[in-house]
Amino acid sequence: MSRSPCNRWLMKSEPSDVSIDDVLRMPRATVAWHGVRNYVARNFMRDTMKVGDPVLFYHSSCPEPGVAGLAEVASTAYPDETQFDAQSKYFDAKATREAPRWMLVDVKVVRKTRLVPLASLREQKALTDMVVLKRGNRLSITPVTDDEYRAIVALAE
Repeated sequence: MSRSPCNRWLMKSEPSDVSIDDVLRMPRATVAWHGVRNYVARNFMRDTMKVGDPVLFYHSSCPEPGVAGLAEVASTAYPDETQFDAQSKYFDAKATREAPRWMLVDVKVVRKTRLVPLASLREQKALTDMVVLKRGNRLSITPVTDDEYRAIVALAE
């Protein structure tokens, strides 16, 4: 199956950093998706994401990783302030305000769902080509096809 330009995304967050419950407690249930330090993921946010694009909010690096809810892109891309903060673990000495290297978007949680564990995703024949399930994939942001998105939403309900 070839991947055409998509407007659906899976975005990973470590719940120890920012969980879906944390975002739901934030004003407008919206979080700046900071700290992305991969050029491919940055380019998705900077060049491809549009306000309103659906997002699968994925918990990673935790005892039971998986899709924890549905969200949407809530802003156009703008510079990630953490790149300029020398005290931040995301500081980048080569970034300047005139030429920022790292961008982010705001993400708004639409609703929390039951957790759809990674193991369940791997069992679904309809998801065998999903980027997040590919061996060696380390991207924190990946495109999702319409069919993959619908299949995961159905699993979450």
